[in-house]
Amino acid sequence: MTASIITGGAGFIGSNLVRYLAAKDPARRLIVVDSLTYAGNREYLSDLIASGRVEFVHADITDYDAMDRLFSDAEVEDIYHLAAESHVDRSITGPAAFIQSNIVGTFTLLECARKHWLGGDRAGRFVHVSTDEVYGDLGPEDPAFTEETPYAPSSPYSASKAAADHLVHAYHRTYGLDVVITNCSNNFGPYQYPEKLIPVIIKNIRDQKPLPVYGDGTNVRDWLYVTDHCSALVAARERGRSGEKYNIGSQNEWQNIDLVRLLCDTVDDLLGRERDSQSLISFVTDRPGHDRRYAIDPTKTVAELGWRAETPFEAAMRDTAAWYLENFQTLWQI
Repeated sequence: MTASIITGGAGFIGSNLVRYLAAKDPARRLIVVDSLTYAGNREYLSDLIASGRVEFVHADITDYDAMDRLFSDAEVEDIYHLAAESHVDRSITGPAAFIQSNIVGTFTLLECARKHWLGGDRAGRFVHVSTDEVYGDLGPEDPAFTEETPYAPSSPYSASKAAADHLVHAYHRTYGLDVVITNCSNNFGPYQYPEKLIPVIIKNIRDQKPLPVYGDGTNVRDWLYVTDHCSALVAARERGRSGEKYNIGSQNEWQNIDLVRLLCDTVDDLLGRERDSQSLISFVTDRPGHDRRYAIDPTKTVAELGWRAETPFEAAMRDTAAWYLENFQTLWQI
């Protein structure tokens, strides 16, 4: 039986990917590796773990011996590497954890892959999941990021992810490791730790608390539903060219203030309230180095992988809001 390793599989995108893979290929072994820091939660996968569908390994990706044991499993033929520290605000106040997880952790995994997949009788594919933030930001009229856009990271988080991208590419060029790099736009959907914009806003609307919006609210993000992202990652694993990178986005740009207003009306409707939560919007001091706009051009991904985002945005946002309202207390006791 073939097997896949999913690092960070108890996190937001990781847990959604594990569920997607479990449904798509019931015969494949799924090995989830997660150190269960504050944003990882074993409960996200409790049903799959209890059923034996998912093998859970509590380990840190910087632990070479632990990772080496995983790669020594002869059935492992690929890794989806999603484990990362990812919250920009936290990277500003405490960058050291981002260097360890995002750079040293990626290096450790690459070394294990090199040892077990090169020069032997089996090979494997390394799918490295990155972010559009490595490209820096865009002006209002600039064309969207392509795979050829130069890297210009703005925060310790995006700089650490850029370094990891370069390491992965170098292992392909230097050693011939079979790698694919993906760079995605902002994700939304279930299981996101409630420190990020969308779950924070949903919770505060529920509780009728101020809705913090950085600066003047005109920062733009390209929003991608997490299930669409998962389908793109599998397409990259199955059809991507070795050594290539693929930008994953839905060409769905929203100013932060407009997104918050949409959430206000959506959550008010779900709770059966009058649409008055927009009065709670509160503009707060912008964070240092805050990128103004992200936008992904997925032309290459669509052409080479046959993928495109399919989930209608406002319907997915409504489903997402309903999911958080139902699960805030169960998963996070808030």
